[in-house]
Amino acid sequence: MSIPVRIVLVGTTHPGNIGAAARAMRTMGLDRLSLVAPREFPSPEATARAAGADDVLESARVCATLDEALAGCRFVIGASARLRALPWPAVTPREAAPRLLAEGAHGEAAVVFGRESSGLTNEELARCHALLHIPTNPEYSSLNLAMAVQVVAYELRLAALEEGAPEQERIDPLASAEELERFYEHLERTLVAAGFLNPANPRHLMLRLRRLFNRALPEENEVRILRGVLSALEPGRSGPPGKPTEEELR
Repeated sequence: MSIPVRIVLVGTTHPGNIGAAARAMRTMGLDRLSLVAPREFPSPEATARAAGADDVLESARVCATLDEALAGCRFVIGASARLRALPWPAVTPREAAPRLLAEGAHGEAAVVFGRESSGLTNEELARCHALLHIPTNPEYSSLNLAMAVQVVAYELRLAALEEGAPEQERIDPLASAEELERFYEHLERTLVAAGFLNPANPRHLMLRLRRLFNRALPEENEVRILRGVLSALEPGRSGPPGKPTEEELR
């Protein structure tokens, strides 16, 4: 049984953790690994720690940016050991697993893990629909990267084996990561042009708006409608009202 969920590791500093994560994935039936700017890969240490999960390492995609690693994804959850000052929708691995599988049936789904020392930045988390938090012992919450991948992979395996798991009905596909990023760029441009957003002092406005729209899980058509609204509000725009041009949708 192959579980169609992409595991993304960002800025991994220890190649052994990549190998151990590949082993954790392989034991639970996951084989889609993407690496964002790893310090060292390929590596003999990664191969040794993979303990036979060489196929996962060999097929791993090495990407320069998180945007590249999330290309084609329509549902993304970011793992974080710490809850943020700006609250983000948070789920446990057990809550996240069936959701990832359900959304994965309609388009690519991914779980993003951050750096060993500092995790994901707020900007990277802003590209996720929800934050995945493993409820560890608060007196000692240090969880190795590969261990965290193992916990999530195990819950995905359990959810996949569960008979009669309800599948979320979806008429239209969710907007992809790329479509959402273009929408957020369009939204920010429009807010700056309207004088609502001060680019010299943006505070948390765009993060809050990202949180709002990510929580809503907008579909492709809904994002097109929103961009049409933004286009209609732009001064000096030519073309039919409410309908973005091809250039604006790129």
